[in-house]
Amino acid sequence: MIVDIPDRCGSISSGNFRFILNHGVQIVKSCSSLPDKVLIIGSGVGGLSTAIILAKLGIDVTVLEKNFRPGGLLRSYTRDGIECGVGVHYLGSLDRGQILRSFFDYLGVSEGIPVVKMGQDGVIDRYIFDSSINSPPIFDLPQGMDGYEENLNRAFPGEEEKIAKLLIPLRQAGRQLHGLDFLYSTDNDFSLLDQSQSLGEILTELQCSPGLRSVLSIPSCWIGVPPNDCPAYYHNMALASYVSSSWRLERNGSDMADVFAGRLKELGGRIVVGEEVSRINVEDRVVTGLQLRSGEDLTAGTVIGAVHPKVVLKMLSRGDVKPSYRQRISNLQDTHGIFSVHVRLDADMHQEIPYNVFKINVAHNGDVVDLKYYQIRKSEKKDATLLSILTSGKDELWAPWSETKSGYRGGDYLERKEKHAAELVREAEEQFGSFKGLKILDTYTPLTIRDWVNSPGGSAYGVLRSSSQMLATALLNRTAVKGLYLAGQSVMAPGIIGTIMGSLSTVKLILGADEFEKRVKF
Repeated sequence: MIVDIPDRCGSISSGNFRFILNHGVQIVKSCSSLPDKVLIIGSGVGGLSTAIILAKLGIDVTVLEKNFRPGGLLRSYTRDGIECGVGVHYLGSLDRGQILRSFFDYLGVSEGIPVVKMGQDGVIDRYIFDSSINSPPIFDLPQGMDGYEENLNRAFPGEEEKIAKLLIPLRQAGRQLHGLDFLYSTDNDFSLLDQSQSLGEILTELQCSPGLRSVLSIPSCWIGVPPNDCPAYYHNMALASYVSSSWRLERNGSDMADVFAGRLKELGGRIVVGEEVSRINVEDRVVTGLQLRSGEDLTAGTVIGAVHPKVVLKMLSRGDVKPSYRQRISNLQDTHGIFSVHVRLDADMHQEIPYNVFKINVAHNGDVVDLKYYQIRKSEKKDATLLSILTSGKDELWAPWSETKSGYRGGDYLERKEKHAAELVREAEEQFGSFKGLKILDTYTPLTIRDWVNSPGGSAYGVLRSSSQMLATALLNRTAVKGLYLAGQSVMAPGIIGTIMGSLSTVKLILGADEFEKRVKF
């Protein structure tokens, strides 16, 4: 496997260099210069944030989106006049001086995205356990590291020493996250490869009780990586971002998508919607542009795929990349899909709950078997609140329709969706009490997500950032084709933070580290 390292990217530490060589990676230096024109495939947060960064640098940027509105999973959708969220349910680290606020400020979108701070009553997330293990039935995740440690010590007396050891790297992750040191580090993502021990292994080594294990495993579950294969730093970055501060959108995901799109247009960038890319044009393993489904060719010396790597691979002809690269991308494991239900409730009887609720089924050893996420929020209608339920996708339920497309799956599929949604609503009533004015607005399955945003298998979070495929995911931004890059979640962190990190990493690869440090200032 070959990794091109631009001259301006700086040096790699000797320890990490040895790691790379031991895994059969050849380092090849190449020069980087500022591109005149960039084409970006996909208008999710990765595509839009990458485009905004490049447009701020004065580069001619065009984003291609197959759907008729930009935003990808950022964008919510409307049912009965109520906005139903998809990919944005809450955000972490938006206080001044924290990482996501720094990102939003740099992109120029902070003022356009009004948010409401969570945790004012001491609770961001409430974990409700359905298990026989010896632990409190409820655990509250508060804002702040001190509050988190205090809640853990109160819930698990006698395990204070273990908790203290676990909090050391968690606090360190928070400092690293908000310090933004990673942006200008010469180690890139390779420095993380030495920290790939899984969370599950660490909890086992510390001999944590099943109850403590279950509480500490929740964050890795809601970022889509099983605890026994979740790199500890990835878990810590995710948890630190939300414990630092958590926020809800005051408006909705579509509004957020429009703010990002509007900012790009303000900077002179273009978004072309309703145009699907059919292939990436390559000559002698050098990118030359894109061909659209309509037959139109667009030329550019730099192309960025801000969609799943497997989707980008399908846009390349077999001879464009080596078989080894094609095999590496094809064999990447992805995160699971999700099933979601949006329900209208009577606002007089069901007020907004200012925190998220997780219903968790745990095995006797503390491993999480199943997890359901609930959010009850005000809606755009004064007489209605919105209940959103997210849970595992259960691919086996939708297997009979795996070869079909949205809108053409027939009555049996709709019946199965409605039945599954009704079961989830009944289970929610066991938790929250009988719902008044209940109306199921919509449901979606992994197949819905697959068809909407071209995510293989309906994966909710893209490529699995796991310990077992650490090296493969650390090397995703640069491809085997000169001038072709990928943008998406970083191996450092999940969610919107990780995606914007990935955008910055891609821009750094394109510019070179020295030019990046000169031009990208936080």
